[in-house]
Amino acid sequence: MSNRTSAAIGGDTGGGAPRATTFPRLLDTLAAERPDGVAMQEKLYGIWQPLTFSDYRRRVEDFAHGLAGYGVQRGEIVAVLGDNRPEWLIAELAAQAIGAAVVGIYPTSIGEELEHILRMSAARVVVAEDQEQVDKLLRLRDTTPDLPVERVVFYDPHGLESYDDPWLVDFTEVERAGRQRADADPGWYAAQVALGAPDDVAVICTTSGTTSRPKLGELSHANLLAMADHLTEFDPADHTYRYVSFLPFAWIGEQMLAVAIGLSRGLTLSFPEDASTQRSDLREIGPDVMFSPPRIWESMLSEVQVRIDEAGWLKRTVFGWGYDIGDRAAQARTQGRKGGNAVLTWLADQVSTRPVRDQLGLARIRRAYTGGAPLGPDVFRFFHAIGVNLKQLYGQTEICGIAVVHRDDAISFNTVGTPIPGTDLRISDDGEILLRSASVFRGYHKQPEETAKVVDAEGWLHTGDAGYLDERGQLVVIDRQKDVLTAPDGSRYSSQFIENKLKFSPYVEEAVVFGPQQAGEPMTAMITIDPGTVGSWAEHERLSYTTYTDLAAKEEVYDLLAEEVTRANEDLPESIRVGRFLLLHKQLDPDDDEITRTRKVRRNVIDERYADLIAALRRGDDQVGITSRITYQDGTSVVRELALRIFDLSTYTIPPGRGRRPVWSGRR
Repeated sequence: MSNRTSAAIGGDTGGGAPRATTFPRLLDTLAAERPDGVAMQEKLYGIWQPLTFSDYRRRVEDFAHGLAGYGVQRGEIVAVLGDNRPEWLIAELAAQAIGAAVVGIYPTSIGEELEHILRMSAARVVVAEDQEQVDKLLRLRDTTPDLPVERVVFYDPHGLESYDDPWLVDFTEVERAGRQRADADPGWYAAQVALGAPDDVAVICTTSGTTSRPKLGELSHANLLAMADHLTEFDPADHTYRYVSFLPFAWIGEQMLAVAIGLSRGLTLSFPEDASTQRSDLREIGPDVMFSPPRIWESMLSEVQVRIDEAGWLKRTVFGWGYDIGDRAAQARTQGRKGGNAVLTWLADQVSTRPVRDQLGLARIRRAYTGGAPLGPDVFRFFHAIGVNLKQLYGQTEICGIAVVHRDDAISFNTVGTPIPGTDLRISDDGEILLRSASVFRGYHKQPEETAKVVDAEGWLHTGDAGYLDERGQLVVIDRQKDVLTAPDGSRYSSQFIENKLKFSPYVEEAVVFGPQQAGEPMTAMITIDPGTVGSWAEHERLSYTTYTDLAAKEEVYDLLAEEVTRANEDLPESIRVGRFLLLHKQLDPDDDEITRTRKVRRNVIDERYADLIAALRRGDDQVGITSRITYQDGTSVVRELALRIFDLSTYTIPPGRGRRPVWSGRR
């Protein structure tokens, strides 16, 4: 890989100055111009419940009065903990209306992580979703006497009817009390909104925290709206667009699309009933735009592979024919040229690839984005072959999640595109990606010294990522600078690049690759299997198993993964091919700090926790012992001594006559 540097380049001209407004003012405008337009809809008991812009604005005003009644003041921070529901955004806009900011907390956060965010933000009011989140906060209060939280407002009362703790209050009660205050002082809310300034902190998003505790990045209204304006300058969106919101609002990506673009362009947001209905609700809505991290696209591909493998010969043949035609057309389209027979391409789409898009809920997608981590080129190519206009984007929390993105007629599966309007990009002499725009954040909350490390005096954001510009001026992101390694032949490479090749297999959920420490050692990998696809394969092969640990230890599963790793190696330079691997006895878990809430691997934790396994891989041992607690479905658990097999690929060959599986199939 190249380490080519460049002078600063800018995005398309004409980005203009960021709009001088705030989210609450945008809501006021929408409520005045489209009072009966649907702002949000939530599915409850199988029925979509709409909320108009006028009702949305009224509830925000009521809740803002309610927060003021609890003493929330301008400049403070309100925390929100829970899944996406209308109440999440009502709380966010209400806090912003009175000059406060909101920090989102991932609903899966527990213990020390939860305490860290609440302490750093000094949040006195927490808006929590349901009994699960309330119980976490109650336990934290009992073990942390000096916790700053004074009030917890819950918006799903199910299971909380018998709770009589004065610390807790129902969301609707806050709204009711707020309505009484509004009636007594009808001009107060408008005056508070008028006091708001574009440079006020609107949202505080946590960083990914791959190497340390997450920091709290302060993003202003102006930061987020500059990003929204610049992105939609070449990827337009308007009030006819539908967007299904199912990723946590604590993630900058969801704040970017659902809130910043949602409010500035008047999108209709839809909230699925629960996690189990997300896919069917997505199909029912048929969104126009979608933004998801790689894990969502990878899981969609795995779903397609399983479904097609279970289909009959005729359906498999028809899909394979249509996919090949779609792939050729996509290759031409992404390079800005026409290709293939238009009639044949249309026919292939109608009978082959469109039904698959429809099953995934992507039949009406105009454009889709992926970000947060690199998406493997093979997965990227698959979606374009089935007719999904998927684009890679690049950014960080510190620049509102987006700075670089593909254009429709210039998509490369190995790059992340070019800067959006209003954004400057430069590669430093040591290969670091530097960014500058109106969307660069205000700084880390209460950590000015950390802010100074990432934003220099000229306003350049030092991303910590290594990259270069290819011959077409598109950005190629290699990896975090500290994780870029040098192969024995002197070329620079990224463990993440190899891991993405491995994760293209439908049977691989996560892969962590380790470089050699001395000459002669091969690349090694620790792999976790995908329990869904491997379980389906095992059933087809009539293999019985009890737990994930049992399945991962099967000799047949090792042989299955050996072929998958060997196939991945065929696409890699010889100097960075994986020579040995093991299948981990458990999945990587954010609750164990092994991956972040956005599923980025915490390498420092992996290196420390699995040091013995990594050492055995590098030595070339046949197996390595580990102590683990196994939990069964009935809730019982037992501590077991396990011997994990280490598979050496130097003596493995793919059985003769076995062709390479197609991209869209898991069958060998």
